[in-house]
Amino acid sequence: MLPSDSAWLALERPENPMTITIMLRVDGLTAGRFREFLEVYWTAWERFLCRPVWKAPAWYWQKDPTFSVSHHLDVVIDRFDQHQLQDWVSARLNEPLPRYRPGWKFWLAPNAQGGAALLLRLHHCYADGLSLLGIFSTLCPPSPRQYPAIYGAAELPQLERWTTYARQWLGNMAAQAGQVSGAIPDDDPTKGAGHAGRALEASARVVHELSEFLAEPADTPSELRRPLLGRRSCRWSEPLALDRFRAVASATHTTINDVLLACVAAAVRPRLGMSPEQLDDAVMHAAVPVDIRSRMPEGVRPEDGEPGNCFGTVFVPMPVDGASALERLFRIKHETRKLKKSWQPGIAWGLTASAALLPEVGRKPLADLFFRKASAVVSNVPGTPETRYLAGCAITEQMFWVPQAGDIGLGVSIVSYAGQVQFGVVADEAVLANPHEFLDDCLSELDQFPGGLPT
Repeated sequence: MLPSDSAWLALERPENPMTITIMLRVDGLTAGRFREFLEVYWTAWERFLCRPVWKAPAWYWQKDPTFSVSHHLDVVIDRFDQHQLQDWVSARLNEPLPRYRPGWKFWLAPNAQGGAALLLRLHHCYADGLSLLGIFSTLCPPSPRQYPAIYGAAELPQLERWTTYARQWLGNMAAQAGQVSGAIPDDDPTKGAGHAGRALEASARVVHELSEFLAEPADTPSELRRPLLGRRSCRWSEPLALDRFRAVASATHTTINDVLLACVAAAVRPRLGMSPEQLDDAVMHAAVPVDIRSRMPEGVRPEDGEPGNCFGTVFVPMPVDGASALERLFRIKHETRKLKKSWQPGIAWGLTASAALLPEVGRKPLADLFFRKASAVVSNVPGTPETRYLAGCAITEQMFWVPQAGDIGLGVSIVSYAGQVQFGVVADEAVLANPHEFLDDCLSELDQFPGGLPT
């Protein structure tokens, strides 16, 4: 396995499993249709036929000799209403996946009110959210009469090639930074001096940003930093028109992502258990995953549609002391502009990938280095702008919940799909007793912005 995938096995804790959960509402999907879909399309990705196994000194993909789709699909005939469905999904979040089989499982509730509910839980070592989104986009065409044009991928050994390219990439960076004295050609000293200056500048920037990352202060102790119980519950909002968020972003000259983060900051504020005076001095970050595929060199960058983990993390300061919705929004804008141009996502990706290469005694300090810097994980995944079809049935909603590594007990997920946006929250019972109220506060903040009120 690649280090960027096996890292999620190394960082897992019993009270915080590294499992992604996805829910689709699929109008008219039956057990027979979906079972055929799994057998023909889903299992064409060879990785989903494998389970991770430890063979010192590394993790490997090993095919399950007893693989059967029936081991990975449960059909539930209950006629869940919305409240019952949310409780049922929460209960599935707390079910451990068996280690002796590939680390994924589907549940289908074809009789749920509002359309069939399809739930997937998958270990993070198989893929990140964007990889999964790419797979579903490939498998779910924009027409009920259209078949997937391309599907499936063989699981080929990549570690040697990946390591070779990664070493070359790092070696080139080191050469630029450390061998600039030889970079000035005799025939054009001006050009060479400029090259040397750029290399020194890049080297200094890497050192500066790595130092800033390591020196980032830990979050202030709060009600969100309690010891975890290992029991989680989740909730999700009704779909909202994406145009509402676009209107706010346009009116305030910010981005949709800024607006989403500002809504989360407002919902977090009353749940820290702090007085206004304490909030003035509080430090609170959200760990935000960032796709880094476009920044990776060829040979390390995965192919389109290839499962895997290629994201870094930025730690966005949350303005929990902000006195108004607009203040919080503009402070978020300021912070995200700085982080967009930083190398922090790549640094975080590299440090995370190294977790799988460390002995067990060294993993906790590395995990603490990351997870003491945040009180929540906030993930925003853009889906397709048009409706997609699974096995010929329309997908009416998409929702997902992110895992929270280390001691983080709160995860907020935001997904856009077919012109609508939904918020989801998953939380350990120790840090958030009522996730639904948290969602209500996120949506109430949206109404405070210019253009945020529905028309």
